[in-house]
Amino acid sequence: MKKLLYILPLFLGGFFWSQNFKQDSLQFKKISDEILVNGKSYEDLRELTKDIGSRLSGSSNYEKSADWAMKKLLEAGADQVWFQPVMVNVWTRGDESLKLRVNHGKWKEVKMLSLGNSEGTKGKDLEGEVILVKTLEDFEKLPDYAVKDKIVFFNYAFKQEFVVTGQAYGDAGKYRRVTPSEVAKKGGKAVIIRSLTSSFDDVPHTGSTRYEDGIPKIPAVAIGAESADYLEEILLKKQKVQAVLNSNCGMNGQMMTKSVIGEIKGKSDEKVIVVGAHLDSWDVGEGAHDDGAGIVQSIEVLRTFKNLKLKNNHTIRVVCFANEENGVRGGRTYMETVKKSEEPHVFALESDSGGFTPRSFSLGMHPDKAKSMKSWEKLFNPYGIYEFAGDHSGVDIEPLRELKIPASGLVTDSQRYFDIHHTPEDTFEKVNRRELLLGAVVMTQLIYMVDKSW
Repeated sequence: MKKLLYILPLFLGGFFWSQNFKQDSLQFKKISDEILVNGKSYEDLRELTKDIGSRLSGSSNYEKSADWAMKKLLEAGADQVWFQPVMVNVWTRGDESLKLRVNHGKWKEVKMLSLGNSEGTKGKDLEGEVILVKTLEDFEKLPDYAVKDKIVFFNYAFKQEFVVTGQAYGDAGKYRRVTPSEVAKKGGKAVIIRSLTSSFDDVPHTGSTRYEDGIPKIPAVAIGAESADYLEEILLKKQKVQAVLNSNCGMNGQMMTKSVIGEIKGKSDEKVIVVGAHLDSWDVGEGAHDDGAGIVQSIEVLRTFKNLKLKNNHTIRVVCFANEENGVRGGRTYMETVKKSEEPHVFALESDSGGFTPRSFSLGMHPDKAKSMKSWEKLFNPYGIYEFAGDHSGVDIEPLRELKIPASGLVTDSQRYFDIHHTPEDTFEKVNRRELLLGAVVMTQLIYMVDKSW
């Protein structure tokens, strides 16, 4: 009898787990069918990219996209939608060009993009001799006189040995962020960097740079991989290279813009589950993968809950964040609002790795919560998710981790993302409908499990 009493709880535990697994599997299938058959994400993305286009914070296009997002959230069935005011710095690009001349020969124009938030030349030609540096460590060894009045070219390439290309992006990212101030400290005139890309084409990539307080703000530009290799080759041959940079980019004050928020109220309590992405994009493409894909997927989560009449326990809130690309003011503002109001949050999910095939979810949370999420892995296997791993989330929801709110990011197949990231190539045509919708499927499934279990 004692042995039976010991075995019975184990048997019942396994029975109930099996029943729950079966019920959840059926619900997962309903969610998948709804999105793959009736999903609106792809056509929504077409509207966002083709009718509006690039959406840099502070631009008129961004303001149009905010109105568009409010409309789409209402169409998806949000109980309420509102704008959250966000103060942003306004950076504009303007006309720009870069020319190179070898040994007093003819000038050759090179494709380039000023780095975001960079100061330009105020429309005047800035001319100087180019010197080559491979790494920041090598640069630190240079005496000030070797850098003074020079244009410093950093040719640090993406490490191709990283299978997950985001790791290579993280490794090379410092060359975009810190080199302008480091060069300015030694009296350099300007910076040229090799674009942060896994590709070997000649497409330049933009992205934010930073300036240290009290250090002169010198111009910073990126060139494509082919131009970078060409420039290194002639410099290694000890040929003298002159460059002329002309750019009109720079900061133009501040303005009040907004994030866009929509939600469906919880049936059991007012605790909040956030699912979101950033509405802004760089000014040189359509912002399709970065991050129009995440925006339409997040809206699709809300639409699916409403269409399937899923009775969510907690409030499910979609946040279309402003200003991720060159300031993260939207993410910081949302966090500060939550902190001040003490509004309870259960979980936050972000999609900002492109509309490619979903592979996993990250675990920016306490180990107990991470263990809970990992226990759901088998439910996700039929939909291409085979692991929950990595202690990170997403740029916009990362501030919420300061409040101990569990956070996760959708991780997609990364092999093509950094070919087009922050370039004019990031267009609607680069997005595959099935991959985009499948990302929305697994996001909705994850929100369903969190809402049901936490």
